[in-house]
Amino acid sequence: MLQKCEGIVIRRTDYGENNKIVTLYTREFGKIGVMARGAHKPSSRLSAVTQLFYYGYFLFMPSKGLGGLQQGEMIDSMRSIREDIFATAYASYVVELLDKSVDDRTANPYLFELLHQTLHYIDEGYDPEVLKFIFEMKMLQVNGLNPVLDQCAVCGTAEGEFSFSIKEGGFICQKCLQRDRYHLKISQTSVKLLRLFYYFDLSRLGNISIKPETKKELQKIIDAYYDEYSGLQLKSKKFLKQMDAMKDVLGKRET
Repeated sequence: MLQKCEGIVIRRTDYGENNKIVTLYTREFGKIGVMARGAHKPSSRLSAVTQLFYYGYFLFMPSKGLGGLQQGEMIDSMRSIREDIFATAYASYVVELLDKSVDDRTANPYLFELLHQTLHYIDEGYDPEVLKFIFEMKMLQVNGLNPVLDQCAVCGTAEGEFSFSIKEGGFICQKCLQRDRYHLKISQTSVKLLRLFYYFDLSRLGNISIKPETKKELQKIIDAYYDEYSGLQLKSKKFLKQMDAMKDVLGKRET
């Protein structure tokens, strides 16, 4: 019996000469895999609906293994993402982080909304680097990680200035710095942003402008925390770093 779902294409792999194996993240079923037969042919009705980041309604025939994709109906093609190499790089990282963080067939409507909102904002031209930071912070709990961001991870004080301790798993106050001689010194702006990104509702996002030096601080902390505790290895991260390096070079040329 055919089933209908609302989903976003987060991965696709060629299978044989003309077919694609497509991974959808859906509102109703969580992450599912479907076979799109003939989708590699330009004339196929499944060719457009199996593009990466495509958001729509999908009809598929369920099975114990891969379901069979029958058709799709567009809600938003996310075309602007695919037309910009930087947006593509950030969006690719977002969908791979989600893909590697969740099990198959475990519905999570909140996570579906988070993914949709993040890709939608990237497609609309919001700063994709800021959206990546927010998505990474939101995905920590999904991966069973809970950094201490509302107080000192050692003594519990909520007052004063903080650094970040990978060892202690969160913020560390000035009095407790000796507990981790490798603590990362960060600006209080970064402290506020890490808290904000972790706790706030993405649907309330306005235009957030962050200085390049603050972005580097945020990136350093988030990367170090993920590297220490998540165990995730993401191919898109290497490509993203190359894109960031290219952006830095272009920025220097413009100045």
